[in-house]
Amino acid sequence: MQAIADPRYLFTAVNQFLAHSGKEMLFNVQLVGEKKEVLLNEGLFSVHTDKQLGDKTQADLIFIPALFGDIPKAVAANQPLVPWIVNQYQRGAEVASLCVGAFLLASTGLLDGRKCSTHWGFINEFRQMYPNVEVVDGSIITEENRLYSSGGANSYWSLLLHLVEKYTDRETAILASKYFAVDIDRTNQSAFAMFTGQKTHQDEAIRKAQAHIENNVTEKITVDELADLVSIGRRSFERRFKQATHNSVLEYIQRVKVETAKRSFETSKKNISQVMFDVGYTDTKAFRTTFKKVTGLTPIEYRNKYNKIALT
Repeated sequence: MQAIADPRYLFTAVNQFLAHSGKEMLFNVQLVGEKKEVLLNEGLFSVHTDKQLGDKTQADLIFIPALFGDIPKAVAANQPLVPWIVNQYQRGAEVASLCVGAFLLASTGLLDGRKCSTHWGFINEFRQMYPNVEVVDGSIITEENRLYSSGGANSYWSLLLHLVEKYTDRETAILASKYFAVDIDRTNQSAFAMFTGQKTHQDEAIRKAQAHIENNVTEKITVDELADLVSIGRRSFERRFKQATHNSVLEYIQRVKVETAKRSFETSKKNISQVMFDVGYTDTKAFRTTFKKVTGLTPIEYRNKYNKIALT
């Protein structure tokens, strides 16, 4: 619901900002749907559209809001919108998906061979449904060939502000960010992500290796050790691991260790060195570099941001 209301509210407000500064209002904001009244969340909310798919419309910018509930069912339910979106894009419109609205955008085929962002919690499902799309881990915004996508939940505000700046100017975008109390330059959702690994694949040997990594987070585990554990040659093991998890073996080990470190920073009073040793690192620089690569924050920044215990 908010992914429908927020873009309308923002661009209507930007029109007011422009008018108050003596400039021309730029945006004619309209809701377009299959029917005049669209029920959401099993009828809990309803949206009354300004135009329907059959009406003569030429859009400049289209927002696809976040889907709700079972994703494949939601994509199927919204398929009547797909030809309209494709037609508008072919006629020059830009198309932006918000959060898991990326699933519907991907279903149009317009994203094939291109980059895309979505909520970090749905990345594995997205890759399974749309293997021809390059989903970007941790990214808040992607932009390619008049197609935009955003990260999860409130991350879509970063995309909305990006488009405000593109269509108006930096000054107006900053004013909007202050008015709505949104950080205008946040580019990464990694700090919010929780790594749970890709476990829906059917490769039992790789699942065994994943379990070994997760159960031995304090140890320094090598690729050769894991390959021997599951009785697979190293090259074949690395190939199968990447295919199953979408991470290299080293990336997976690093992400498991960083996820464990994150939980420790959030819930304990341990200092940086203690947490580092707990997850099998002995080199402070290597730990800091890896942690920041995965989360976008240094260990100290993450601890200060999310641990109220440590600050008391």
